Amino acid sequence: MKPLLKPLAITIAGLALMATTARAQNEADALMMGRNKLCIAAGYSYSSWDKYWEGSLKRDNANIGTFSSSSFMAMLNYGLRDDLNIMVSLPYVSTKTSDGTLSGMSGLQDVSFYIKYRPVRKTFGSQKLSVFAVGGYSAPSHNYNVDLMPVSIGMGSNVTTGRLIVDYQLSKFFATASGSYLYRSNVEIDRTAYYTTRQINSNQVQMPNAGVYQFRTGYRTPYIIAEAYVDHMRTYGGFDIRRNDMPFVSNTMNSTNVGFEGKYYLPQLRELGIHAAAWRTLEGRNVGQATGFMAGVLYTLNVAKSK
Repeated sequence: MKPLLKPLAITIAGLALMATTARAQNEADALMMGRNKLCIAAGYSYSSWDKYWEGSLKRDNANIGTFSSSSFMAMLNYGLRDDLNIMVSLPYVSTKTSDGTLSGMSGLQDVSFYIKYRPVRKTFGSQKLSVFAVGGYSAPSHNYNVDLMPVSIGMGSNVTTGRLIVDYQLSKFFATASGSYLYRSNVEIDRTAYYTTRQINSNQVQMPNAGVYQFRTGYRTPYIIAEAYVDHMRTYGGFDIRRNDMPFVSNTMNSTNVGFEGKYYLPQLRELGIHAAAWRTLEGRNVGQATGFMAGVLYTLNVAKSK
């Protein structure tokens, strides 16, 4: 029996594994860096699974044992204005299996760029309503092998992302809903023919586009953020892994995850923050049932003051 590809949380850069914290907001949260503030963030994440869904059939990883992936990410976030931020990130990803002959891979993955705009910010007493629009683009940092799932470090596709975020806060409690659409370019593999649901005589693979939808709720102050979330990823196209066959880069990949995050800023050194999160895949299609965690640190500089 064969293994399955790693969850998209690792394969598409910027989707929550290495999310940096409130003042080092990421492209998916409802927070902004202030004008002339630069956040330098770094984090580590780890996830593993020994069961996966082959289509809708849940199976054990009999041939490869436990699959695991880890990632180190660096991210910069700069406030052009209080309502306009730009971000760039790059992860180093490593994969491995505990059994079998399939060797893991490692290397730099995809460079991601985002611009985040807050066109709406309304305050009604203790209530706040904010709307954010996010545009992004990611591309492979080098020509890594995408045709060896699940140990490939990424999907090798150029991804254009559009996201809408709505955030409501009542006193110190908040709820955030977001949805994004990911347009993915074709990828190239090192063979001239492959089989999906039919024989294709080409080295070009058409990638299905995807959507990611998320709801978060919790407690938010200038020093502490504690939240729970659920997110759902759905690909629009692709095909199921065939019975006992290898996974493929253009497979359908759907998943529903739940998680918790905590973020804390030191009162004595407000420029420094720490961040931790944990998550679990509840349901999926052609993905592993993963459990993961992340931890990160960040430091914020006032660029205008330092000049």
